[in-house]
Amino acid sequence: MKITFIICLCAVLAVYGCGSKGPRKPSPTDSWRKGTIIISADESFQPVIDSHIQVFEASNPEAKIRVHYKPEAACLEDLSVDSIRMVIVTRYLDEKEAGFIKDSFEIKPQQMLVAYDAIAVIVHPEAEDTLFTMEEIKQVLTGRFKKNLIPVFDGLRATSTVRFIIDSVLRGDTLTAKATAAQTSEQVIEYVARTPDAVGFIGVSWIGNPEDPKQQSFLTKVRMAELESTDKKGAFIKPWQANIYTGRYPMIRKLIYILKEGHMGLGHGFGDFMTSERGQLIFRRAYLLPARMQFVIRNAAVRDQ
Repeated sequence: MKITFIICLCAVLAVYGCGSKGPRKPSPTDSWRKGTIIISADESFQPVIDSHIQVFEASNPEAKIRVHYKPEAACLEDLSVDSIRMVIVTRYLDEKEAGFIKDSFEIKPQQMLVAYDAIAVIVHPEAEDTLFTMEEIKQVLTGRFKKNLIPVFDGLRATSTVRFIIDSVLRGDTLTAKATAAQTSEQVIEYVARTPDAVGFIGVSWIGNPEDPKQQSFLTKVRMAELESTDKKGAFIKPWQANIYTGRYPMIRKLIYILKEGHMGLGHGFGDFMTSERGQLIFRRAYLLPARMQFVIRNAAVRDQ
């Protein structure tokens, strides 16, 4: 009897041992409102993402979100890193990228549109050219504008701003060799502030909030240029929320989170917060356009166009 029992026990253990794919993964230590996670976010959205994290952590004292701000391409590369749960960027994964995540981590990535953003064009306070058609913007970018203007970006490759310019504005044309790269959006602002011939391209969340003292200080250093409206020739507008909502502003992009989390953890909790009413109101207060709640335009005395 004892020998038979031992043989059976060994057989059972052998079956379970053969079926194992390796060391058992440790159980998750976080939940929707508790624990620590690491995320990567597009640097051009730092002001509004900082606001979300600040409010989320204040409401959930046992939660900690550690964020690394990087160019968009670097954020997407971070999805291959086991410790990175979420990235916040301006595009969805393509089929190949999503398949890689699923095959590598046995997790189907969750992708959610949370807001719409615009690329603001900034110029020196004494610049004569503050109104541009999109054809003139393209001329600035290719070096064919009537004046010798220098386009400035938060990097010359791998950033969401540069990708948008190349894909949606240049569309096969070549960026001028005069284009200059700064390391961050704030450095773009500082470069334009001291360079009369510079034209900067940054996310509107860096400079579009009139209630943010830091952003208002930026507007003492540079001016926000106006672009020709998509619906009315000769009408020039700024990237305000109403113009993003109606599609009148010609350079609009999406803000998307991509979540790689195999359990209902803190990544799901933070993603849920960004799509909730509170999270959407933070986007609204940052003068982006919330994507998950209705946006109402009221007739009132408002800022210029």
